[in-house]
Amino acid sequence: MVDTPTADNRAEPDITHTNPAAEETWFGHPRQLARLFTTEMWERFGYYGMRALLTLYLTKHFVFGDREATGLYGGFTALVYLTPLVGGYLADQYLGSKRSVKFGAIMMAVGYLTLCFGGETAKPYATIDGQRYAVQVDGFRDAPTSASAEVRYLVTPEGRLEIKGNEDGSVSLLNPDKSVSRTVAKGGFETGGERSALLTAILLLALSLISVGNGFFKPNISTMVGELYAGGDRRRDAGFTIFYMGINLGSLGSQLLCPLLADKVGWWAGFGLAAFGMLISWALIQFNGGKLNGIGEAPVRAGPDRTLAIFAGAILAVPVFYFLFVNLMNSTAPEPGSGILGYIASLSLMGKLLFGTFLVSVPGILIWSYAKGSKAEFQMMLAAMILIVFNVVFWTLFEQAGSSLTLFADRNTDLTIAGGFAITAPQTQFFNAFFIVALAPVMSILWTKLAARGIEPTIPVKFGLALIGVGLGFLFLVWGGQFAGSDFKVAIWWLAGLYLIHSVAELCISPVGLSMITKLSIARIVGLMMGVWFLSISVAQYVAGIVAQVASVETVGGQVTNLKVSLDTYNQVFWTIGLTAAVIGAVLLALSPFIKRWMHGVQ
Repeated sequence: MVDTPTADNRAEPDITHTNPAAEETWFGHPRQLARLFTTEMWERFGYYGMRALLTLYLTKHFVFGDREATGLYGGFTALVYLTPLVGGYLADQYLGSKRSVKFGAIMMAVGYLTLCFGGETAKPYATIDGQRYAVQVDGFRDAPTSASAEVRYLVTPEGRLEIKGNEDGSVSLLNPDKSVSRTVAKGGFETGGERSALLTAILLLALSLISVGNGFFKPNISTMVGELYAGGDRRRDAGFTIFYMGINLGSLGSQLLCPLLADKVGWWAGFGLAAFGMLISWALIQFNGGKLNGIGEAPVRAGPDRTLAIFAGAILAVPVFYFLFVNLMNSTAPEPGSGILGYIASLSLMGKLLFGTFLVSVPGILIWSYAKGSKAEFQMMLAAMILIVFNVVFWTLFEQAGSSLTLFADRNTDLTIAGGFAITAPQTQFFNAFFIVALAPVMSILWTKLAARGIEPTIPVKFGLALIGVGLGFLFLVWGGQFAGSDFKVAIWWLAGLYLIHSVAELCISPVGLSMITKLSIARIVGLMMGVWFLSISVAQYVAGIVAQVASVETVGGQVTNLKVSLDTYNQVFWTIGLTAAVIGAVLLALSPFIKRWMHGVQ
C-alpha cells in the first residue's frame, strides 16, 4: 500500500526534554495519537473495502470489458493519489488540517453511499458482422463470486446458441446438442453491456466524490500526527509507525468484511459497510470532546474567511473529475504501427496531463537545481529524481493487486483454503495487509540489527531489492501456473505467495520514500519535490491501469469465454512484467554505488 507516512531523521538529537511519565500518554506517546490512529483506521477500512470490490463491480455488475474496467480503475486511483497535493496546500494555507479532514470524510462517505445505488445489472450483448444479439446467462449471480453453473447463450432468431471461446481466439456457437452451429473468427465476436446512462453517471459521480474527498483527508490526517510532536522529538518515528499499523489494520478488516457482505447480501451492502466505516472516521474527528484542541487548527491569516469558497470550489471540482472519467472511458487503443506519437495521441486527457506534468517537472527541476544549487545539492537532487523514476516502476507493478490480480483470483484461482472453506476473489487482497502487519516489526528489527553492524542496505539498494522482489512475486505466480488443474485454476497459496513476496518488497521501499525526499531536496523546493513524489505515485497508478489492460481477455457478461486462454494470457503478461521488474531492479543495484555517492551521506 502507498500509505506510509513520513518520518524524521533518526539521527536527530532529542531536544524536547519531554518526560513521557509527566504527561498523559498512550503507549508512551501523546494521547491524541490514539484518536488519530482510530480515525485513520476507519477511513482506510472504508477505502480499501471499496477498492477490493471496485474492479469486479465494474466487470460483473456494469459488464464493462477488462480494458474499460481496468482503465477506469487506474484513472480513479491515479486521482486518489494526485488530489492530496491540492488538499494539503489548501489546509496549510487556509483551512487547517482538522477542518480539511472533516470535509474530506463527509465527501468520501457520500461517495461510498452513492456507490450503493448500482440499480439493475447491465444486460450483456454481442455483435457479429455488425449485427447485435442479446446474451442470456443461465444461473447468473450478480455478486463478487459467480455461480459455478453459469452458461452464456447468444439469442438468435433460430434459438439460443451456447457461447464457447476457443484457444485460437475464435468463438464457437453451439447448438443444444453441443454441435458447432458457427465459428466466429478472432476479432469478429465483439461484446458489450447495455447499461443505464443514469446508473453509469451515478457510478462516475461516486468515484469523483471519493477522489475529491480523499484529497482533503489523506494528507492532513498525517499532518495532524506530526503536530503531536515537537521538533526533534525522537518518539516521532515510532508514532508514525503506530499510525501506519492503523492503516493496515483497517484495510485488513475491510478487505474481508466488505466482500463478504457484497457476496452474501449484495454489492450495496459491501459499499454500505465502507460508508459506515467512513462515517465512524468522521465522527471521531467531529466529536472529539476537545481532545484535539490546538491540533490541525487553521492558520491565522488576514482578510476574509475563504472556507466556504474552498468547499464550494471542491464541490464544483466533482463535475470536472466526472468529465475526466468520461473522457477516460471513451479513449481508444492506438492504431497498430502508429508508434509513440500514436500512443500519446490515444491517451485520455487525464493521461496526457499526468505524463506531461511529470515529464516536464523532472528535467525542469534538475535544470533549476544545476543552475541555482551547489554541485552537492544538484547531485542530491539527481539521486532523488532517479529514485522517483524507479518508484514509478515499482508501484506500477505492485498496484496490479486491485485490477489484474483480482481478476486472476476470480477467474484462474482455486479460492479454497482448507476443508472446503473458500474465500472470494476480492478478499485475496487482504493477504498484503496481513503480511505487512506480521512482517513490519520483523523488518524493522532486521534493519536495526544490520545498522548496528554497519551493513544496513542504502536507500538505492533497498529500492533495487524492492523492484527485484515485485518481479519475483509475479514470476512465482507464473511458476504456480504450471501446476494448474484441469479447470485451469491454480491453488490460492500461489497467489498468497506472490503477496508475501510483494509485501517484503513494499517494506523495502515504502517506509523510506517520503523521508528520503525531505532529506535530499534543496530546502527552498522541498514542498515541490514532495509534490513530484506524489505525482510519481499518481502516474504509477495510471500506468498500472494500462498494464492491466494488456492482460485483458475476452469476456461475455463479465466472465471469460475460455479459462485456458485466460490463464495463458495472465501467465504471459505476468512473466513479462516480472522479468522486466527484476532486470530493472538489478540495473538499479548496479547504479547504487554512484547514487549513494551523489547522496552525500544521506541515510
